[in-house]
Amino acid sequence: MLPLEGRVALVTGAGRGIGRAIALTLARHGADLAINYASNDKTAEEVRDEIRGLGRKAELFKCNISDDTAVHAMGDAIRKVFPRIDILVNNAGITRDKSFMKMTHTEWDEVLNVNLKGPVQMTHLLLPQMVEKGWGRVINITSVIGQMGNFGQANYAAAKAGLDAFTKSVAREVARKGVTANCVAPGFIRTDMTAGVPEKALENIKSITPMGRMGEAEEIAEVVAFLASPAASFVTGQEIGVNGGLYM
Repeated sequence: MLPLEGRVALVTGAGRGIGRAIALTLARHGADLAINYASNDKTAEEVRDEIRGLGRKAELFKCNISDDTAVHAMGDAIRKVFPRIDILVNNAGITRDKSFMKMTHTEWDEVLNVNLKGPVQMTHLLLPQMVEKGWGRVINITSVIGQMGNFGQANYAAAKAGLDAFTKSVAREVARKGVTANCVAPGFIRTDMTAGVPEKALENIKSITPMGRMGEAEEIAEVVAFLASPAASFVTGQEIGVNGGLYM
């Protein structure tokens, strides 16, 4: 029996990048998938079809997780397909990088709404059923930027640091209910998002990372799969860095 067989996972932002790798890895470990995405139908359909090819159930749920009304509508749609969600992975995120003094209120709000408010709304939607069933996993994807800060990313850093603090608070509240809450904090990972970064900047990132390279999305996904598994039943309230030694 696979460690996640019989479990249902919802991954936000699962159409590409780290979210895609997480969804596929959880499926390989036996989970069925509710796949959330915001815009690109084609890539989301490809993820769904690949998961189905693994013999797992997979359905798509298009929704901007920063919209509370849309989140609740998605919750209703999910309940028509899956009896419950056992594993919630809040992965969806955006960037609007600019030095703080030049950053607009809109650029601040957009990042905080998706990267912090979104996971809070998703957790608020699904946590009660986990507590009722006496088993659940909430796994939030934060960032090394939320731990150390970064030039031009005050909004992103604040959102990710806030998500870590939120996770720890939830972990304390539900620790005796059979539900764990943890974070995975990636460093610089090779994805579509970083593919457009100039080569000189990528070389600089590698030079300041002790391992001398960027991470792979699958390396994040395997840590998520561990936290979702029975093997991590005594792990809660933690932020696990997967950053090649960039932040220790």
